[in-house]
Order: sequence, then C-alpha cells, then structure tokens
Amino acid sequence: MIDTIRIVYHDARLLVVDKPSGLLAVPGRGDDKQDCAAARVQVRFPAATIVHRIDRDTSGLLLMALDAEAHRALGRQFEARTVEKRYEAIVAGRMRDDEGLIDLPLRKDFDRPPRHCVDPVHGRPSQTRWRIVACAADRTRVRLEPLTGRSHQIRIHLAALGHPILGDPLYADERVQALAPRLLLHAAALSVAHPDDGRRASFDSPVPF
Repeated sequence: MIDTIRIVYHDARLLVVDKPSGLLAVPGRGDDKQDCAAARVQVRFPAATIVHRIDRDTSGLLLMALDAEAHRALGRQFEARTVEKRYEAIVAGRMRDDEGLIDLPLRKDFDRPPRHCVDPVHGRPSQTRWRIVACAADRTRVRLEPLTGRSHQIRIHLAALGHPILGDPLYADERVQALAPRLLLHAAALSVAHPDDGRRASFDSPVPF
C-alpha cells in the first residue's frame, strides 16, 4: 500500500497498482494537480513510469514499467492493441440488448475542455464492446472491453447510447450525477505479455461498487 494505492503486483520489470477514484494518474497543470498515482508510487519505486492512463475519476488497474526497455515493450503492446482490458460500470436506465459494439469516432471538444465528443468526420476511430452483467429498474451493470484507448472513450460511448455512467460529472446530467458519490467506472482486469519472456501476465481488481 502506498498511501491509498494498493500494489497488485511487482517484479523487477513491471508494477501494477490499484488507483482510487479521484486521483490523477500523472501530474496535471498547476501546483494543485501534482499529487498523482505516479508521484506516490515513485516514493517507493523511483524508476517507475506510467505506461498507460486511466481517468482521474476512474478507479482500477494502472500499469507501470520499472526500466526503459520494459516501458517500450509494454507501450508497443498498447499501440498494437494486444493488451486485454476489462472495465465494469453502472449506467443509467435499463439497456435493451444483452451486448453490442459501439463504433463512434472521437475527438477533443475544443469548445468544452476537458470534454471529448463524437465526430464522424474528424474523430479518431474508437470502439468499445459491452455486455450486460445485471439489470435493475433504473440502472444496468455492464462489462466493457475498449478495443481502442481514446480519452474518455467508455464514458462518451455509453452516454451516446443514452446510458451515461452514474456519477459522471462530464457526460451525465445532474440527475444521473446525483445517483452515485463517484463515477461508477472501474478498470477491473488487465492482461499483457511480460517484457521478460512474452508469457501472459494477467491481473484483476475487485469492483468497489
């Protein structure tokens, strides 16, 4: 445990931590945004560098490398889309289908930073698979597999379906925001090829909601 960050796994090459909701993955702009997962982990592991990011409001698994070659090897897997990721969320409303693929291009929303938006013309290709886990009258628990790694991808894709994530301060209206004390999105599973020998290394984190 590094000050509220649970260490899920570490060896000589890589480190996996469980980031809490509300904590940045890397430093932001300004003195008030320097506290982050990377800085906290580096107190104990000075060589640790972030390989990928998850949103401040999202909790769950974050992968870090402990040397430059491991960082390059892991980064190439993200670029090649060979990393397996699974998220879980609770969204507003009852989804009608059992599963599906969201295929909507995304880009920065220059008029409303830090938001992003769907743009069929100028957006970058973005795909998310989803499957229902459980339903209630006013909400749905859903498992998600992002096939691409765009900023806010899962949040925007679900909102575009008409099912924003509970507690989302950016893409949900005030009623849906008020249904949860935090964004109910969690990075629950991650699987990569280990930079040492290519063996599959898989990690998971219990969903906290």
